[in-house]
Amino acid sequence: MRYDLVLLDFDGTFTDVEKEAGPFFEAYLADVREILGPGFEADWEEATAIMTKDPANHGWLHEGRIVAPGNADPYLRATVVINMVFDRRGMYLDGAERTDLLQQLYHRNYPKADTVFRPDAKRVVEALLASDIPTFVVTNSATDDVQRKIDKLAPVGRERLTVHGNAKKFFVVDPEPNDARFTALPDTMAVEGLERPIYVRRGCYYEVLRGIWEKTGIAPERTLVAGDIFELDLALPAHLGASVQLVLKDKTEEFERRAVAQLPQADSSPDLGGILRRVGLV
Repeated sequence: MRYDLVLLDFDGTFTDVEKEAGPFFEAYLADVREILGPGFEADWEEATAIMTKDPANHGWLHEGRIVAPGNADPYLRATVVINMVFDRRGMYLDGAERTDLLQQLYHRNYPKADTVFRPDAKRVVEALLASDIPTFVVTNSATDDVQRKIDKLAPVGRERLTVHGNAKKFFVVDPEPNDARFTALPDTMAVEGLERPIYVRRGCYYEVLRGIWEKTGIAPERTLVAGDIFELDLALPAHLGASVQLVLKDKTEEFERRAVAQLPQADSSPDLGGILRRVGLV
């Protein structure tokens, strides 16, 4: 099927997050030490062990809901573990205050990470930009930080690649303004073997998607969305009628593969070449 629009996640989709996140994690832990004080390591290690045993159900907890698996990438892993430590110690019990602190920790330390792209990242981006298919990046990371990383990749046609950062794909809220298309969405999606629901109605992410669809005049049904974390990147657009591509990595959970199998317009691939195959460029 030929698509008229391609939307790409960035971290983990075009980058090798496990290889690039070392400096981020070191700086993040230094900040955590300032907050928790000496001796926090035992709590951190215990929380990490609990999460690692069952990352699907010990996931990113935002405002009382698990919004992504806990071990999806190092950035998310850090957030999940510090959340668990705060809970254990009874700290930052106000949800808004905790969310603000966690976002500060993430955005302050994200620029310290290395930049390590997947081997086929430049080839795939250049193929998309050389085509007549409008292509956008939609990411939770800050726009400027991601633009700098793409500048390092330096794909031919870079000027045609727009980045929409701070998409807040983890916010399970209504969009502003709300509309009939969003209201018609189910609250959740069930996946066989997953004890918890996947939350579909992510209003901040929807605002970004809606803005792109309105700007381009292209319908969701003619859109391909690619990402590496099913419930953050793909669950919402799939339920809006878009086709989706899960880009696999070592930390991809089995329930994510099963979720893709449940959706007729979804597919997965171990590399970025699957995107080009879906849009008919190879």
